[in-house]
Amino acid sequence: MSAPPPPLAELEAEVMDEMWRLRRATVRELMDAVNAGSRKPRAYTTYMTIMVRLETKGLLERERQGKTDTYWPRLDRETYLEQRAQAEVQQLVADYGDHALVHFARAMQTLDPARMRALRRLAGRD
Repeated sequence: MSAPPPPLAELEAEVMDEMWRLRRATVRELMDAVNAGSRKPRAYTTYMTIMVRLETKGLLERERQGKTDTYWPRLDRETYLEQRAQAEVQQLVADYGDHALVHFARAMQTLDPARMRALRRLAGRD
């Protein structure tokens, strides 16, 4: 099994959310999209740095066309979330053992029936 994707810092998560929505974008396109909905617009160089970092982490792919780089996500959002959740749960169980499992079991008992059915479908046990 390959290593799970890394967790995202706050600004990295903001950029990835927009990249999953856009599917493919230049730094300028991403910057314009994120800044349009932001109370605190950030500079081009900030987004460029974050996108290069995300490429280095294996979360974005890049293609150069002349002087312009176009980026796109290597994983879709659902795959990323699934792999990160699995890694986090494995780490919790490794760190806390049965104590973590007891808390998961208690949390499962408090879920409403519709949520339980949805989780069973998600787990492929329906």
